Amino acid sequence: MPARRSAAPIRILSWNVNGLRACAKKGFGDWLEGSGAEIVGLQEVRAEPDQIPTELSQPEDWHTSFSTAERKGYSGVGLYARRAPDRIDTALEEARFDSEGRVQIARFGRLAVANVYFPNGNGKDRDNSRVPYKLDFYRRLFERLQRLRRGGARVLVMGDFNTAHREIDLARPKANRGTSGFLPEECAEIDRWIDAGWIDTYRQFDPSPDRYTWWSQRFGVRAKNVGWRIDYVLASPAAMKFVENAMIYSDVQGSDHCPIGVEVDPEIFA
Repeated sequence: MPARRSAAPIRILSWNVNGLRACAKKGFGDWLEGSGAEIVGLQEVRAEPDQIPTELSQPEDWHTSFSTAERKGYSGVGLYARRAPDRIDTALEEARFDSEGRVQIARFGRLAVANVYFPNGNGKDRDNSRVPYKLDFYRRLFERLQRLRRGGARVLVMGDFNTAHREIDLARPKANRGTSGFLPEECAEIDRWIDAGWIDTYRQFDPSPDRYTWWSQRFGVRAKNVGWRIDYVLASPAAMKFVENAMIYSDVQGSDHCPIGVEVDPEIFA
């Protein structure tokens, strides 16, 4: 575990809001202002910027950016930052991925923050037909982020990965081995990232079971904590040196996911 440093840490958060306009009605604005975050990445925004109330699309003292899908009301990511990013890239340079508005890669000095909404493998008939697309997306993004690492960036990739990595990461692993989100090939793809040096920040600080980030919206499921941990912040080795803590805010309501995040030494930017 990284040593604690004396400087006040910077908080970087991620949340799949399952529709920003719906989440706004459940207190998103108050949560954002009280989050103490320097950077916040949102997934599944499901709205064009002009459909979002101005107080949320352009809140005071925040720099904001949104990437939307061509299909209306679908997917989409958004980034809020107290400091202006040096640049934000939203393309993986492959139309079938870029049309779904799933990626923002923001540079803040030497830090690169990838805010990502990874695809679900379920097709229209819940038939796992999108699993090949999902795995191709993983691999395409992996190649892009590996180039950033080789270029000297300290990289954090955060968001809804739509995959529970290991049995500890979901309440009912045996019952879901044939379900997208816990298929062997999906777990193997997360293994490939870990084998390449990416670090699951939360598990560096808390190895406990029953730590989840998503719950079915069926009645009583969240109260019973029958969930999945499918939201992550992965760190490159160069970034992990600055990570001081990792969090899951399971008590925060407003979406079927809860926010997650890390606290990092401010020197990560330098």
